[in-house]
Amino acid sequence: MHLLNLGILAHVDAGKTSLTERLLHSAGVIDRIGSVDAGSTRTDTLTLERRRGITIKAAVVSFPLGGATVNLIDTPGHPDFIAEVERALAVLDGAVLVVSAVEGVQAQTRVLMRTLQRLRIPTLIFVNKIDRSGAREAEVLRAISARLTPSIVPMATTSGLGTSGARAVPGLSPSALDVLTGQDDELLAEYLEGEISGPRLRTALVAQTRQALVHPVYFGSAVTGAGVEALLTGVRELLPPADGDPEEPVSGTVFKVERGPAGEKIAYARMFSGTLRVRDRIPFGRDGGADTRPEGRVTAISVFDHGTDTLADSVPAGRIARLWGLADIRIGDALGEPRKTQEHFFAPPTLETVVVPGPGADHRALHLALTQLAEQDPLIGLRHDPVRRETSVSLYGEVQKEVVQATLAEEYGLDVTFRATTPLCIERPAGTGAAVEFNKKDPNPFLATVGLRVDPAPAGSGVDFRLEVELGSMPYAFFKAVEDTVREALGQGLHGWQVTDCTVTMTHAGYSPRQSHAHQRFDKSMSSTGADFRGLTPLVLVEALRRAGTVVHEPMHRFRIEAPADTLGALLPLLAGLGAVPESTDTHGDRCVLHGTVPAARVHTLEQRLPGPTRGEGELETSFGHYAPVTHGTLPERPRTDHNPLNRKEYLLNVTRRVGG
Repeated sequence: MHLLNLGILAHVDAGKTSLTERLLHSAGVIDRIGSVDAGSTRTDTLTLERRRGITIKAAVVSFPLGGATVNLIDTPGHPDFIAEVERALAVLDGAVLVVSAVEGVQAQTRVLMRTLQRLRIPTLIFVNKIDRSGAREAEVLRAISARLTPSIVPMATTSGLGTSGARAVPGLSPSALDVLTGQDDELLAEYLEGEISGPRLRTALVAQTRQALVHPVYFGSAVTGAGVEALLTGVRELLPPADGDPEEPVSGTVFKVERGPAGEKIAYARMFSGTLRVRDRIPFGRDGGADTRPEGRVTAISVFDHGTDTLADSVPAGRIARLWGLADIRIGDALGEPRKTQEHFFAPPTLETVVVPGPGADHRALHLALTQLAEQDPLIGLRHDPVRRETSVSLYGEVQKEVVQATLAEEYGLDVTFRATTPLCIERPAGTGAAVEFNKKDPNPFLATVGLRVDPAPAGSGVDFRLEVELGSMPYAFFKAVEDTVREALGQGLHGWQVTDCTVTMTHAGYSPRQSHAHQRFDKSMSSTGADFRGLTPLVLVEALRRAGTVVHEPMHRFRIEAPADTLGALLPLLAGLGAVPESTDTHGDRCVLHGTVPAARVHTLEQRLPGPTRGEGELETSFGHYAPVTHGTLPERPRTDHNPLNRKEYLLNVTRRVGG
């Protein structure tokens, strides 16, 4: 059976969900087209989505198309929910990128298109809202070519643009030949030798579209249905079907997890090979081989078909299914044979806020609710402080914070507020530092010898743990305890931030061998245990960090601002006041484009203030760039949530230990 897993992507308010409704209606799946404003769309099922009129969670719905089955994935358009888009991208065979004929190419459109191109996902572009006042054709095509990709093939022209009678007139643009021959030397040779037939041009268009070399552009209106049939034809003929052999070993990816009515986990998975059946035991997880990862038994399967999902006995390669029975499953887990690990397509969150429970709120219930929300969105990190009874949430922006607040209120009955959003900083070693504590030597109360050296490493390299001692000098479990504790303890550096981009080397190791008295059991008071190494390692590590020193770095975003050239004089002082650094300025006629960097903590303020000096014509595009040392204001500190090895006395009072011996 011909299958296609299709993503619908766009910037917010481009009409993406409305297009999804129109596609379902055209395919005969729904009788009436839902309205985003009325909250009656098929894919926006959350109460919050219906009320706010935005997509928050990716949704899957299926429809038949000319003998094929299309699993359509509607994704959020707001940049605060980019994590939902990231997970959908991992399971797509093709995509439709929606652009508004009125607003044109937006910052988020550029972010999405760059990612689709990097992943080489075959993509059609649909210019929506041709019936709206202010709709443009030539200008939007020029913007797509200049700001998204020059490799576009217009598949229609428009008539009655900007009126309710607007329609798309099918027909390949004369520029199609130039674009297609530019990607295919054989086609170019044929063109130079004589004319190219229509069928030959169509064959080249199909091949190059499926290789993500060119991007056909369609015009239409999701509201009136203009151009939608042509788009459906393009989806059926130009995008590649799902591949995968149902007879090979089972391999799949979980891209969404939700809770059922009874609180049970339901995993959404794309199968890349093999066939998964009800009652199969399947290994899952992100790390390790099939023999080291946890297993779960699939108790039920439903597959998507003709607008709904129905129970099935199995799910073959290529399809998307909902799976029950995998209680410990997480988003991003591989099912069966792991595929090549995908890097994150988008940067992780760079902001953090503390959740403040309302009067009489149940702290345990709040912690459970936040944990469940984090399960559904792994790029939202939780950080619990048991001493202060506080939970911090990492996120992308203010809208996401509002959604978390509303979700807690509506789904869990929990009233919360938030403290001011702050940037998520990191620490990097400033130099090299080493420390060691020896077994049975004061002031070490642990039966363990641990020596560690911390060296700086290149930016972006993460944490590397190495040994300078013989692996056979003590039981492997003790080395593993040290490494695991090092990685955990680096989560909070000298200023409370995660320490990264460093190499930690174990320089000394020693232990007290297992001892027992005659006719008696093993004597823990005379023999080293893993707890000794887990207890001592943080003390040695922070001393090494003290001697190395650490530098706090804040997240910086790259920005691109396009604005009227005559507003540059008013724009530069605004940027300077926010700590932004313009790096280049280009003027094109009456427009100027600025590129530079701005602290992540100031991006929201820049968004709010930009319309003033630019007369409402400024366009801002930002994306995570890098981390830079904090050079202004008070050095940001983060409260610790561990036993604080920076204070030896406090730490030893809180850690189970053995003194003497």
